[in-house]
Amino acid sequence: MRYLIIAILIIYTGLPACKKADYEWEQYQYTAVPIVTVDTTKTALPTRQAGKVAFFNLNDPNLADQEFAFTLDWEGFDKVTVTSIEVYTSYNKAESSVPAYPLVISSPGNQYTNIAQFPLPSIIGSRDKLYETVTTFPKIYSFTATQLAAMNNVSLGSVAVNDYFLFKFILNLSDGRRIITFFNNICDESRGEPGDCRVGVRFKKQ
Repeated sequence: MRYLIIAILIIYTGLPACKKADYEWEQYQYTAVPIVTVDTTKTALPTRQAGKVAFFNLNDPNLADQEFAFTLDWEGFDKVTVTSIEVYTSYNKAESSVPAYPLVISSPGNQYTNIAQFPLPSIIGSRDKLYETVTTFPKIYSFTATQLAAMNNVSLGSVAVNDYFLFKFILNLSDGRRIITFFNNICDESRGEPGDCRVGVRFKKQ
């Protein structure tokens, strides 16, 4: 038994010497994520909360007055605190391949859509304009189609099916960090990830 204990101690103390590489994930840090709740009563066409998307209907003569609304908050998982969130907005032409409508659910009994409703990863780009910086939460937003068009310098007469307005978020944490990019493992609507890094409203003809 004595020799067995000695052998175990030798193996244990020798393990660190066997390590040949350092990995970035070993120096992980906790972060917070934005949380978005879509007002599913303010959408021209039916949607699902998990999709983080609403719709404007181009066939509706009252397009200009159709509404899009959501509530913005954050979650720090009792590890970090958010001091502010920068809210960015953009108008985007339809992608070459767009999610199906009506929204498709990934499997029976599942609440999640079968595909992310907007492009990933969520990165602030040159077309994204800072709308405001929020310091008090939760924050409720409500816009008409006319207001969103004016905010993004676009005419409602020029939009086409599957074009969309998109809101993205940058988080400023109390420890000085600024979270500017969210990848698929944080905010993919089709997988029920813990954060909502963007939310938008898409034009349809129904």
